[in-house]
Amino acid sequence: MRKGFDGLSAQVRNILLLDPFSGAAFLFRGKKGNRLKALVWDGSGLCLNAKRLERGKFVWPRAGEGALRLSPAQLAMLIEGLNWKQAIVHDAPATPTLA
Repeated sequence: MRKGFDGLSAQVRNILLLDPFSGAAFLFRGKKGNRLKALVWDGSGLCLNAKRLERGKFVWPRAGEGALRLSPAQLAMLIEGLNWKQAIVHDAPATPTLA
C-alpha cells in the first residue's frame, strides 16, 4: 500500500489496460486484506482515498479475475467491509402503468 497517485494510475493503465481518467473508481487492497485505496478522477484531478478496517478483511475477488464492475450498492458494501458478492442487483424498476 505504498503506491500513491502516479503508481496506482500506472497500474490501471499498464496492468488493467484501462484509463485512470475515465471517472471510474479503481480499488486496490493491501496484502493483509484490511486496507483499501480508491483512485478516482473527479474531472479536475485524481482523488486518492484510503480506509483501514479495524476488524475483518475486505471481500475481494481472486487475482485471476482482473477488473470487475460493481453496482453502487455492491461498492458501498465492499467499502463497509461487508460481503458484496451477496448483493442482488435488480434491473431498473418498471414504470407503473395506469389502468
